[in-house]
Amino acid sequence: MSWLRIRELVRKEFIQLFRDKKNRPLLIIAPFVQLLVFGYVLSTDVRDVRVGIVDQSRTRESRLLMDALNANRTFRITQYTNHPKELDEVLLRRKVDLALKIGPDFSERIRKGNSAPVQILADGSMSNMASLRIAYTSLVLEGFNQRMIEERFKQRLDYGKIDARIRTWYNPNLDSRNFFVPGIVAILIMILSLLLTSMAIIREKEAGTIEQLIVTPLRPIELILGKTIPYIIITQTLMIIVITFAIVWFSLPLKGNFFLLIAAACLFLLSTLGIGLFISTISATQQQAMMTTFFFILPFFMFSGFVFPIASMPTVIQWLTYLNPLRYFLVIIRGVFLKGVGMEILWPQFIAMMVLGLIVFISAVKRFRKRLD
Repeated sequence: MSWLRIRELVRKEFIQLFRDKKNRPLLIIAPFVQLLVFGYVLSTDVRDVRVGIVDQSRTRESRLLMDALNANRTFRITQYTNHPKELDEVLLRRKVDLALKIGPDFSERIRKGNSAPVQILADGSMSNMASLRIAYTSLVLEGFNQRMIEERFKQRLDYGKIDARIRTWYNPNLDSRNFFVPGIVAILIMILSLLLTSMAIIREKEAGTIEQLIVTPLRPIELILGKTIPYIIITQTLMIIVITFAIVWFSLPLKGNFFLLIAAACLFLLSTLGIGLFISTISATQQQAMMTTFFFILPFFMFSGFVFPIASMPTVIQWLTYLNPLRYFLVIIRGVFLKGVGMEILWPQFIAMMVLGLIVFISAVKRFRKRLD
């Protein structure tokens, strides 16, 4: 194996890649735009919940309840009405996210020391957000209940209540951005490495230069290394730049070893580059290669635990996730960023990625050799 020939092929690949003006935005601008967009869009934090209220009681107690909602920064009362049907209509038209119906006997029941029901209507078209909104509303109602009890009995009644002293580790403010942004970095690396590698060989085929490469003294392994090394350098460079940008722009904490992330990314690229080579052997055009690439990207994304917890998936799907290298890389990148853990904790993920990467890459190389023959 001649490293001189590999070096010249790598140089040729860089020239060919950056000579095409269409590739420059994809390599330089697109990762930052995607990081900014996804970093701000992907969030499970509950903010600015629009509330509609039907107050059939119109008493001091009902006004205190509305004041408790308004005092909370999460809620914003945008609709007042006297007719329940109007509230149903604005909820249907998505003008409010949550609706409260206060009955006419609300104050009377409270003054008698009885339970006063309040109906909560939530837009369940987004089930996760609806559950969070209802939970936040329940906290406000619990605080209102405690205030009413103190007013009636002139003392705070906590008898028999469990006093939970909660401390959240690794993400004290429960900021979902700290959870999603490291995952976005991993997704961007996967997409770029898959797209660039799958296009590299197809571009030679469409230009009619693949035969010229075959008749050169280049050995198959040299051709493969010359085609993959540029994209390893590009993706690693982009990863460093994107991570630095995420730390500075989003104030993302990096508690672990940065070089451990680089090592993990190299193992992750074994799988993605191998899949890219495989796509290049089964595709005849760049359009076909791109469509096939997105066929791999979607299952990787869905089965990685990026958004949906793997533990909540069906058992069969959970077993399939073990074949997904993105699953292990997400554990590593989030563990290094948020927990600051090292190899003593993450070694199972490193071994799994190494095994998957070697199997995929060696299989792709063997198939590619057959196409060269």
